[in-house]
Amino acid sequence: MGLLDKIQSLIGKKKTEEGDSDAAAVPTSKRTKGSNSLDVEARFERMRSAVSGTMSNFITARDRQYNRVVGLKLCDAEKVATFEARFKGLKKPIEGEIAVQMQHPNVVETYEYGTTKQGQPYLVMEYVDGPGLLQIIQTRKEETLAGKRLSLIRQMAEGMKYVHEKGFIHRDICPRNFICSADMERVKLIDFGLTVPALPPYMQPGNRTGTPLYMAPEIVRRRHTDQRVDVFAFGVSIYTLCAFEFPWPVNDTTGKAALQHDTHPPTPILEFRPDLNPVLATAIMRCIHPNVQDRMLSMEAFLRQIKGVKSELKTET
Repeated sequence: MGLLDKIQSLIGKKKTEEGDSDAAAVPTSKRTKGSNSLDVEARFERMRSAVSGTMSNFITARDRQYNRVVGLKLCDAEKVATFEARFKGLKKPIEGEIAVQMQHPNVVETYEYGTTKQGQPYLVMEYVDGPGLLQIIQTRKEETLAGKRLSLIRQMAEGMKYVHEKGFIHRDICPRNFICSADMERVKLIDFGLTVPALPPYMQPGNRTGTPLYMAPEIVRRRHTDQRVDVFAFGVSIYTLCAFEFPWPVNDTTGKAALQHDTHPPTPILEFRPDLNPVLATAIMRCIHPNVQDRMLSMEAFLRQIKGVKSELKTET
């Protein structure tokens, strides 16, 4: 099977005929390629101010066509084009093509994708009515997390395991890209804007995308990468979830921040959380090992290691 065939098998569906938004948009059970000329204001009623990201804006809106509240992601066309140009000639699936494949309780559901009248790539997604994991960590809401961390960690790992089994590397795992339900019983992975197929052409040195504080050393050092870059970023994310601290001093949030991830040893998490379950602590530290050969092999391996852990606290192993 050639590279193009492999990529097409990852996409796993045929695009529908392009048309106007009324004709192309379909119910949740039939996720699809939508319009190439979506009129955002005509179809959606904005309910909440946009949250700005690096490459997109996220809007909470009511979809007039289906009378439901959704998350509407409007991407910066120029920035998306610049990113996609890195993979020119590889027929890389775009974000929408990747996102609509994901059907897992711990991955946000994408209903539709396409392009607006202004030429912006868009995605229509399920709306998760709860706080982002980053917000919880930054505000140190221990009362919100008490008794729920272990469940959230397992769910995060399950969502990532699913994405990896689908044949992709997320490339931007961080607390910002996990959204919790209002009752904190469910967490979902979002944002496939930097996601690439887990195939050799996409794992070559040079693709230095990601969030620096969560970036694996092999990315910044321009080495070969694989799904273990996500494992590393996951480890840093759950380290901060448990400790409200980073494994390394945070003196810089630019790309330089990742340079210390293999030049300075991470602070053992038990120094911040001596009450943490030692099995969980060991698993977290294995995820952030700077040497990829010594790192936790996969999300499945992480889940196996913490399978017997009943509580985040060491007194309740």
